[in-house]
Amino acid sequence: MADNPMLKFVALGQDYPDKRDAAERGHDFAEISRSFAVEKAEEQASRCSQCGVPYCSTHCPLHNHIPDWLRLTAEGRLREAYELSNTTSTMPEICGRICPQDRLCEGNCVIEFSGHGAVTIGSVEKFITDTAWKEGWVEPLVAGKPTGQSVGVIGAGPAGLTTAEYLRAAGHEVHVYDRHDRAGGLLTYGIPGFKLEKDVVMRRVNRLKDGGIVFHENFEVGRDATLDQLREKHDAILIATGVYKARGIKAPGVGTGGVVAALDYLTASNKASFGDAVPEHEDGSLLAAGKNVVVIGGGDTAMDCVRTAIRQGAKSVKCLYRRDRENMPGSQREVANAEEEGVEFVWLSAPVAFEGTDHVTGVKVTKMRLGQPDASGRRAPEPDPGSEFTLEADLVIKALGFDPEDLPKMFGSDELSVTRWGTLRVDHKTMMTSVDGVFAAGDIVRGASLVVWAIRDGRDVTEHMHRYLKAKAASGVKAGERVAA
Repeated sequence: MADNPMLKFVALGQDYPDKRDAAERGHDFAEISRSFAVEKAEEQASRCSQCGVPYCSTHCPLHNHIPDWLRLTAEGRLREAYELSNTTSTMPEICGRICPQDRLCEGNCVIEFSGHGAVTIGSVEKFITDTAWKEGWVEPLVAGKPTGQSVGVIGAGPAGLTTAEYLRAAGHEVHVYDRHDRAGGLLTYGIPGFKLEKDVVMRRVNRLKDGGIVFHENFEVGRDATLDQLREKHDAILIATGVYKARGIKAPGVGTGGVVAALDYLTASNKASFGDAVPEHEDGSLLAAGKNVVVIGGGDTAMDCVRTAIRQGAKSVKCLYRRDRENMPGSQREVANAEEEGVEFVWLSAPVAFEGTDHVTGVKVTKMRLGQPDASGRRAPEPDPGSEFTLEADLVIKALGFDPEDLPKMFGSDELSVTRWGTLRVDHKTMMTSVDGVFAAGDIVRGASLVVWAIRDGRDVTEHMHRYLKAKAASGVKAGERVAA
């Protein structure tokens, strides 16, 4: 009987691909970790305990078949491992790079609980699909038998792209509308290259374009067409715009020059990485070079901002967060990466005013202390009287999260119902909005969340849309007409 290639977690330790030295990586936007060599990927995969109830899969929003493709990897059957990982995810190499595995699959690995350190699932997932691209195993998107029906997808982020891919494979004509000049949404313009190099996103987008999906870039619903006009053109619509409106800060001086929104800052940086002309870099308004930078927030967007500022040559970079390290919502791995690169964290601190007249010169800060738990169960931060101090700042970046934009007004469709949080209201049994034939998925429904949840929502809404389109075809209803209840 051949030796079992698995269950080697006692003899083999947890291992990650090597990270480039912080001094080296702090000067460019290339990804900070090299990919596994094949031997290391097989070795790490062989640590999987193949447990009967795989908590890694249970806690993955996509319910990826993680133990199965780890075993295939350990056995050297990489093509089969890729094909299996591809059955549940449209973007496994992207999730392998940017998912917070420490809170999802790896954080719930059984051998992590036993004290042996989780299998480094994300790194293996990235390796499998990067290998598939390199070896030519990633097959083109082939459209199914034409249905004669057309679908419009508003938003070219992970939810929209996932749905577009599946519906095209089902034989529908698919048009994707996006306000930016490149598809990908936050994958393209919100996440820096040191976490997700842009050719990784663009090769996915190009595969969809080659598969016959029509992209309408620089297209803004409400400006270039109303939602009703798109409904006349298509048999069904998906709204997957995400949430982009920056949460504000109520403090004196917040409108001072040099106090900017995180997404504006990150988008400018990513455009520059593509080689685009960026006026806000030329005039310095969204460039950190030579400046004292203060980033306000504790999530992954804040980590993206502080680490981008380091790479732009900031004089100093500080991150203000109103809670302590243990209560920070962002990935602890990202915090560690930022500290290695020279970011200073100012814990239990919050801004109370922004100093300067025409341009910000400093941030007045108060120390915070953690009081009683709030509605979420987390201890609520409260000001510590008499503890104010000032941090010098030439650029302040607000990274406090995102809210929905002004729907339904933005789309010119008063029929669209929204929740009290401004997200789109859907029937959760069908994922349809209050407007017939208009579905919604991703952050515009659930609020700011993870890319992996957007992919899951895109996968789920596909089934509902396909069922709706089949019923519409069977009843002989044309685009712009309603399906009888």
